[in-house]
Amino acid sequence: MSYYRYHVFFCTNLRADGSQCCQQYGAQEARDHVKQRVKALGAAIPGKVRINNAGCLDRCGEGPVLVIYPEETWYTYVDHTDLDEIINEHLCNGRIVERLRI
Repeated sequence: MSYYRYHVFFCTNLRADGSQCCQQYGAQEARDHVKQRVKALGAAIPGKVRINNAGCLDRCGEGPVLVIYPEETWYTYVDHTDLDEIINEHLCNGRIVERLRI
């Protein structure tokens, strides 16, 4: 069995040339929000969850993006409401949020 129940990777890449990237959409702040919420929920989430930064995940046109393993589920998001839905549905209840899936 894996050490973590879920491993969440946020693309937080910033492109030096100014082309589209997740960091232009506040990806680091989004990642920090999810990390804080997951920590606050604690035992409400079955198993351990790890929230990580990732370099470019190469889906810039669909950004901002995150991916959750082990299901290999890719999401895009707009705001904290979307992120909270991913936390509540996917991380807490094991249900994929189809409307945000890419």
